[in-house]
Amino acid sequence: MKSAEVRKAVFAGSWYPATASECEREITAFLTEGRNLNPPGRPLVGGIVPHAGWYFSGSIACNVINYVKGQVTADVVVVFGMHLHADSPCYIMTEGAWETPFGEIPVEETLASELAEKFPFTIETPTRFTQDNTVELQLPFIKYFFKDAKVVAMGVPPHKNSLKIGFAVAEIAKRLGLRVKVIGSTDLTHYGTNYGFVSKGTGKNAVDWVRHENDRRVIGAMLALDPENIIAEARTRQNACCAGAAATAIETAKHLGADQADELVYATSYDKSPGDSFVGYVGIVF
Repeated sequence: MKSAEVRKAVFAGSWYPATASECEREITAFLTEGRNLNPPGRPLVGGIVPHAGWYFSGSIACNVINYVKGQVTADVVVVFGMHLHADSPCYIMTEGAWETPFGEIPVEETLASELAEKFPFTIETPTRFTQDNTVELQLPFIKYFFKDAKVVAMGVPPHKNSLKIGFAVAEIAKRLGLRVKVIGSTDLTHYGTNYGFVSKGTGKNAVDWVRHENDRRVIGAMLALDPENIIAEARTRQNACCAGAAATAIETAKHLGADQADELVYATSYDKSPGDSFVGYVGIVF
């Protein structure tokens, strides 16, 4: 594959390690941390992952993706992400490959192209794209656990029309005979002066409110597999930065057979770096 056809990694060496050996070392540590988690004993269709730097939330994302793989591999992993508002366009890359420290991940071009024909996507290319951490930070995990899988990554806004894309992904994949796993990438409440959100002041009371009230509301919508409520929660309470991604991933998974969701782990950046500004993270599988 020509280098011009490969979308270069932007965050390698800063948000996560740049080399395969360093990535594998961190993944091994993350999996050790995940031994105390309690994944459900059923086959999984997909999950919700956070997308902060690996130091803060890599363990959560790694373990979700590992458990989603389970004993059955996939032909394609569909990843929904991007920081978008309700009026944003949708984004997709329909050809080429993504660079990771473990090697390139090709785009599943047939699925991606059919989606681009059906919906008004802004088409990105390996050389013309929006720098975005929400998808890229998952790709080393996907390449590591799904060694031969292809990928279709999309940016979808927090709007009910995005759910139609989720339905179409499931229907097209079924028709093409593709085995699919689905990942939705979102962080939760961004609280504090760094994010212009200080409605509960600062200190322990603010942290407790985010952990036990604000984030719990959108997590509850995710566990209920309720895409429209996920979007409504985020719009009203600012408790998910990529609600469109989470909602559309769940909509896709439901049409692929998911009927139950489980929370694996919840954390905040405050746990690693206490301060007046912090972010919530959750790992969910379904």
